[in-house]
Amino acid sequence: MDFEFTQEQQLLRKTVRHFVDEEIIPYIAGWDAAGAFDPAIWTRLKDMGLMGVCIPEKYGGSGMDYNSLAIICEELERGDTAFRTAVSVHTGLNSMSLLQWGTEQQKEQYLVPQAKGEKIGAFGLTEPGAGSDVAALASTAVRDGEHYILNGQKTWISLCDAADHFIVFAYTDKEKKHKGISAFIVERTWEGFSSKALKGKYGIRSGNTGELFFDDLRVPVENLLGQEGEGFKIAMSALDNGRFTVAAGACGLLMACIEESVKYCHSRSTFGKPIGEHQLVQQMLANMEAGYQMSRLLVYRAGEMKNQGKRNTRETSLAKWQACDFANKAADDAVQIHGAYGYTDEYPVARFLRNSKAPVIYEGTREIHTLMQADYVLGNRQDKKLNHMLPQWPFEE
Repeated sequence: MDFEFTQEQQLLRKTVRHFVDEEIIPYIAGWDAAGAFDPAIWTRLKDMGLMGVCIPEKYGGSGMDYNSLAIICEELERGDTAFRTAVSVHTGLNSMSLLQWGTEQQKEQYLVPQAKGEKIGAFGLTEPGAGSDVAALASTAVRDGEHYILNGQKTWISLCDAADHFIVFAYTDKEKKHKGISAFIVERTWEGFSSKALKGKYGIRSGNTGELFFDDLRVPVENLLGQEGEGFKIAMSALDNGRFTVAAGACGLLMACIEESVKYCHSRSTFGKPIGEHQLVQQMLANMEAGYQMSRLLVYRAGEMKNQGKRNTRETSLAKWQACDFANKAADDAVQIHGAYGYTDEYPVARFLRNSKAPVIYEGTREIHTLMQADYVLGNRQDKKLNHMLPQWPFEE
């Protein structure tokens, strides 16, 4: 096993880290307070080729491997979770699903402009009454000639007001339960589509999150993604990709917690010595480092399985669960190390703690992942190869 990054990956990490240090960290406190980030960031992500990093070049992407996507997510979340979330949703949930399940026509029409950063993609699965229980979806899509009539509502949708294209899930046959769910590619400009941002979030405040509404929205038949009834499989495969990026991002938050805590330990003294010399503070720092190193190993193992074209649901679930829990605990300890100052906006660790909670909930709560891992151990769950798998890297032209 080779744990060394390639020269290309090292350069990628250096480039994204410089971007974060220069163009995100100096401004993120203001963006977090305002509840939005400068949209010019999208242009910068596009210019650096980060919107389609693991999409083959023939579809407008950079053609890098899946661990390069992990590097990007790790470094972006070191700046703030909102930026990793944007790439997670655009690339991990939407573009990679188009790459995996889309027809050539759909890839040309939707994937290519997304990979080039000309259009933004998002993902609509969660509903007010359907989160972990995907089969509880209320949205419906009824066939009407050469269209489907889509009605329903989605909530907690990242990039709800920013995205141009959405992959949306709805029942085409409710009697079949989860086997009656289908996936559709929906455009913002279509009549019957509307969105609304949610306000008052605890964390990831600079990120755009909200609701989608479909009122007799006519979706062309050619915008059905996969076949009727394959929506549940498509959603689960998308979550394999989304969870991978979330886990990688959690490593970046762990890194940020370590960096800020070490900096504070060198500047603050109590009882006649730097606080970093107190053993209980050292214990918190050591736990952060252990969590960071273990999380990265889990993430990059899952990424290598993706590179080899292997099913990675079990490995990605474990990485997402553990990395997000480690990050949440590290952020809590970072605030503790900073003491009363950690409870203010003077230092970034309070934002880290607020941001760290959402990934423990979305794309599979820690409870869902706990049950999944137990089922694997007990032999109650086995993963079969999907009929549509992500292409193995390096991509063939």
